Amino acid sequence: MTAAQTPSEKVTLATLRGMVRRGVPFPMLTCYDATTARWLARGGVRVLLVGDSAAQTILGFEHTNQAPLEFMLTITAAVKRGAPDCFIVGDMPFMSYQADDAEAIRNAGRFLVEGGADAVKLEVGAAHAPLIEKLARAGIPTIAHIGWRPHRTQQVGVPVVAGRSEAQIQSLVDVAVQMQDAGAVMLLIEQSTAEASGRVVREVGIPVIGCGAGPACHGHVIILQDWLGMSDWHPSFAQPIVDGGSWLSEKAAQWVNLVESGQYLSDDHPYKMNPEPKATR
Repeated sequence: MTAAQTPSEKVTLATLRGMVRRGVPFPMLTCYDATTARWLARGGVRVLLVGDSAAQTILGFEHTNQAPLEFMLTITAAVKRGAPDCFIVGDMPFMSYQADDAEAIRNAGRFLVEGGADAVKLEVGAAHAPLIEKLARAGIPTIAHIGWRPHRTQQVGVPVVAGRSEAQIQSLVDVAVQMQDAGAVMLLIEQSTAEASGRVVREVGIPVIGCGAGPACHGHVIILQDWLGMSDWHPSFAQPIVDGGSWLSEKAAQWVNLVESGQYLSDDHPYKMNPEPKATR
């Protein structure tokens, strides 16, 4: 598949594992609606993460912790409808899996059944290994999100880079191996040194996705709005490809001028009256 083609076949976990074996990194972006999903798929993006970052990018909240479960299920289903052949990852929001394992399994199952997700993602530490194992036994493909975990922002404060020291690298590797052994189908490492992610990639046998985690990762994901230059702030690993925010403001100003000047539809309104029938004698 070229970079300008929609996936011709359904992208599955087997597809991604095949890319890993061939040494071809897979691209991944966040997505929150059907229209955007359709266009990202047409551009060749194989994996779409319906991230709880929607709490910030779509709903305007301060923290990702504020993403409601029902909202996440709704937009996951929307992305699936827009890009049915992409691999869709549903992001389990804060408190959708922390209370108890039975609730976590039910909620994860809802992402597959109601949201149409191909896998769910959870922010996890070593203590979550039993939950990952239960999800695997329930037949729910699970991506273990390790490294920096945004759900901890209000507890920890500023984001922390993983793998600044040898001890930190070993700690990250240990968690990664635990998650793999528990049954995670993939790992997502957020905000780590290249040395740390490289070590994880060497130590595990499942695909590793990086979010600002270095070039060794098998796939890479960033927030769509950061990539398009529509965020007021973006992390250093997500440099915008275009100044989309300024472009949108400029086009909005053109629309304002078109309407306020009275030019809109003044000469080319598409709907016309039917011609009067000719009188008959």
